Amino acid sequence: MGGKLLSIYEALLAHYGELHWWPAKTPYEVIVGAVLTQNTAWSNVKKAIANFGDNLAPETVANTDLAELAKIIRPAGFFNQKAKYLKAITAWFQGYSYDVPTVQREPFAKLRAELLATKGVGPETADSILLYAFGFPTFVVDAYTVRLCGRYPINAGKNYEVVKTYFESHLPPKAEVYNSFHALIVINAKEHCRKNPACGGCPLGEKCQRHYNIIKPKAKSIVSKVNNDN
Repeated sequence: MGGKLLSIYEALLAHYGELHWWPAKTPYEVIVGAVLTQNTAWSNVKKAIANFGDNLAPETVANTDLAELAKIIRPAGFFNQKAKYLKAITAWFQGYSYDVPTVQREPFAKLRAELLATKGVGPETADSILLYAFGFPTFVVDAYTVRLCGRYPINAGKNYEVVKTYFESHLPPKAEVYNSFHALIVINAKEHCRKNPACGGCPLGEKCQRHYNIIKPKAKSIVSKVNNDN
């Protein structure tokens, strides 16, 4: 178990340290954040969450008029749609009396199936909720994960479930590892592995094929120019 994936994880962890994700005060705030972050930047989610003040609780969302809820979460974009999604996920949580330990006693497969059947919840949102809100060992695959796989490269597959299975089969089955690794992939994508990559100083360095393809040819051209000049 491990190999290439573990070496990536260890390199990122050594560089960035533990990131203690997800940034939230309560498990329910994680649930709300996982829904609101769909198709928007996290900075917008923070603004929407701040609009709740000290009232971000499942009872508040359940009892707030849909139009008023949409107004509160407006900074997150797609607010009318996401208000319905928040109502749906909160109704799911209500089925467990809004109690985290009650959810944690349920089988993982059952919970994931329920979440995927909830309006507005896809695989990434479901796994984010199960991992970050409830501590289940399930790996979250996002656009940053796919980008890493393409550039490193890692032949993890093409669709969500296949990539998820690949990561889980090559890493220790621990929530803390999945939590930390996903967070590290995200921060490195923002710092270095961007759409237009900034490879200089990246902790993955020459291990990354993208870095090798960009940096090495430049180095060779410089050496060649020096030799020609001389």
